[in-house]
Amino acid sequence: MRMAAPTTSSSLEETTLDEPVSETLNRELRAIANKMHKVAWMNSDSKAELRNWDLWGPLVLCLVLAITLSTSATHATVMDAKGRPLKPDHQDESAPVFASVFVIVWCGAAVVTINAVLLGGTVSFFQSICVLGYCVFPLTIAALVCMGIGWSGCVSRVCLLVRLSATGVGLLWSTKASMGFLDEVVTSKRSALAAYPVYLFYAAIAWIIIIRSSP
Repeated sequence: MRMAAPTTSSSLEETTLDEPVSETLNRELRAIANKMHKVAWMNSDSKAELRNWDLWGPLVLCLVLAITLSTSATHATVMDAKGRPLKPDHQDESAPVFASVFVIVWCGAAVVTINAVLLGGTVSFFQSICVLGYCVFPLTIAALVCMGIGWSGCVSRVCLLVRLSATGVGLLWSTKASMGFLDEVVTSKRSALAAYPVYLFYAAIAWIIIIRSSP
């Protein structure tokens, strides 16, 4: 009788292995969406939720951001004063931009994590990568907004102001969300040293958004 009674871990493993692929994907997508919600609306349990690290969410956000910036304003139609379309005088830079954004996100997050560890922070490497990756979410939203403006070919001051505002809000939001977690793992005396690379990391992404969304 005792041999027939399955343990809790084995039953959970069998349940996970026997479940349909669609159910597994739905569960993972719900977990990713939940963590994005925690980043968007920081509250008391946000930091605890982000400690359960995974790399699927940061990978999805990185791909969305890289694809968005690599196709943002490259094919936008710009009109001259007489309403005639202007031919772009630059080559297609989609592939280099995609690779650059991908490298900046992952290498930048790794550098920020190493800096936090060198400052005496008690944080797991992949846990910090997860938090920094999820905190790219506000900048990804800003990139989508700027992409829409870039594709429309709008060159007015209002469109420029909207692009700058969206990117600025995304930059501040991403920095604040990530520092809310890093402040717990780095001492208050060294918080400024930990915050500076984080700001540079997200500022580099924000600058690429501004440049690539220009029609």
